[in-house]
Amino acid sequence: MKQNKPFLTNPLLVMCITATDALRRTGLKSRWGSSQHFCSTLSKDVTYRELKNLLNSKDIMLIDVRNTWEILEHGKIPGSVNIPLDEVGEALQMNPREFKEKYGEEKPSKSDRLVFSCLAGVRSKKAMDTAISLGFNSAQHYIGGWTEWVTYEISEKKQS
Repeated sequence: MKQNKPFLTNPLLVMCITATDALRRTGLKSRWGSSQHFCSTLSKDVTYRELKNLLNSKDIMLIDVRNTWEILEHGKIPGSVNIPLDEVGEALQMNPREFKEKYGEEKPSKSDRLVFSCLAGVRSKKAMDTAISLGFNSAQHYIGGWTEWVTYEISEKKQS
């Protein structure tokens, strides 16, 4: 007899639904206020095309968390601000004047949309987690990182 596959095969989705159901049954709210918001914060990946659109709309602050030498050696996504991963937590807690002096940009507010990038998505995920823990609930990360960005940009230039 053919066995039916379970409807929910994505473990992250199952965890999200389970957490939502548990919170709803107990009447408790997540630390972010509602169980729905809790689940929406679990997946914060941004694709190349989404990042390109966000950069064009100027609706984000893109923070590259690679080391400064990596940016000098390999380049950066236009419009990004370099804040190395080991500085992210401190930077996001600086007063606005200090942030502007050190990074040359206005300090983002907790409601601003932040996207973190790195070489290949590992450090940017850590930076995003740090930002969310500090109350920057609109933080995301570009999972493809500089490696993917360069590949797409070269491909797009060849097609032009």
